[in-house]
Amino acid sequence: MLQLPSRAGLATVSALTALGAFVSMGTATAAETTLNGEWAPFTRCPVDAPAMLAADGLEKTPQCVVSTSAGGTIKLGETTVVTGKTDLQLGIVQNADGTSRVVAPSSGALVADPATVPGGLLGLMCPSDMPVITAICKTLDTSSLNRITATMESVGAPYAFDQTAGILTDLPIVALPVRIHLENPLLGSKCYIGTAANPVLLRPENRNYPEFGMSFFQSDGTLEEAGEMSRINLTGATQNDSTFAVPAATGCGLNLGLINAAVNAKTGLPSAAGHNSLTLNNTRTSLTGLNAPGTVVPDAGRVLAENWHSAVK
Repeated sequence: MLQLPSRAGLATVSALTALGAFVSMGTATAAETTLNGEWAPFTRCPVDAPAMLAADGLEKTPQCVVSTSAGGTIKLGETTVVTGKTDLQLGIVQNADGTSRVVAPSSGALVADPATVPGGLLGLMCPSDMPVITAICKTLDTSSLNRITATMESVGAPYAFDQTAGILTDLPIVALPVRIHLENPLLGSKCYIGTAANPVLLRPENRNYPEFGMSFFQSDGTLEEAGEMSRINLTGATQNDSTFAVPAATGCGLNLGLINAAVNAKTGLPSAAGHNSLTLNNTRTSLTGLNAPGTVVPDAGRVLAENWHSAVK
């Protein structure tokens, strides 16, 4: 069983914190929420989700996790894109038997900055032996319509969370179903790589051991050595996954499919596992929870939520 019963026990739950995986908005929190002090990174923790509120502090212990990366790369088939900032936030309910449940914000666990696709539409679908695509390509050479962005989005709840893998290397930490939204006026608004039924399934792993740190704070986020809250910080890990498959793009083109074939042929999609990769650099991961959840049984989830709300600026 992994809980937060004492300061010594807190060290063991650092396993939960190496989640620096990909990239929208939370269930109980808004993306623009600003929190005080040590609560600051946990802007979208789903503290008001029923499963979190129901955690009693004995059989089930509630915690918040956030993991970010300033940048990295993702290779999909024959295309490599440099990624911007990514932000993953989750609620975790730790069970007394050592298992855990992931609670994602209702609109998705991941937020990512849009990334620019190298070469734009020219690079993504030109040249082509399809007459309609050839005609489009001829208009793009000096056009602002050439620019295309790719944004990673959650398309299902994370699962298969392994708390031990978080502080080790070369073990999958969590399964993250995502899709990539390709955006450009000529692609329309529904051009995606991956769907809810057939997502890109990321399983990030640490490639090096993160550095460990810990702080203690009052319920409203103010640093206090004797505070009732604690925060574990893991920094500096590079995370990678090269095991995922990538499905074909769908919905591309103003008639929802006209450009699918060109995009897939040029990009090399679908792409089998082993031909794709994700790397996230310098991940920063934090976990927070009550120091002694057993002292507020059966209200640990409610107390955690109250503390989070007390820190909102």
